[in-house]
Amino acid sequence: MTAQSAEFSIPIRVYIEDTDAGGIVYYVNYLKYFERARTEYMRSFGYDKAALPAEGVMFVVSKASLHYRSPARLDEALEVTARVAEVGGATMTFVQTIERGGECLVTGEVVIALVNRETGRPQRLPKALRAKMGV
Repeated sequence: MTAQSAEFSIPIRVYIEDTDAGGIVYYVNYLKYFERARTEYMRSFGYDKAALPAEGVMFVVSKASLHYRSPARLDEALEVTARVAEVGGATMTFVQTIERGGECLVTGEVVIALVNRETGRPQRLPKALRAKMGV
């Protein structure tokens, strides 16, 4: 099912621990930035990381694909976006970007799945979440 969610964004500052010896963001940290944006997006719907274990479920990344276009550097201000492009029974596909002053540095697609915390088996996305997202 195609989702019609609005784009969500958060600001990120590049700190020294995010960079390599040359002051360029280490590639894996872009995934961390994506994670922060998705986490805050889900929090905006009332699904924070602390609440999920109490419900016996958790979100896990089942697929990630990134396209690096240009590096981010130490102390730069970035904007990280997340938008749900597709919703399945137990999955959501996010399309994400990282920009610096309107220049797109990284694009990506991340699929997350809702799973049972004990068994690891997929669980249907809650109706309440679907309703809040308009899907």
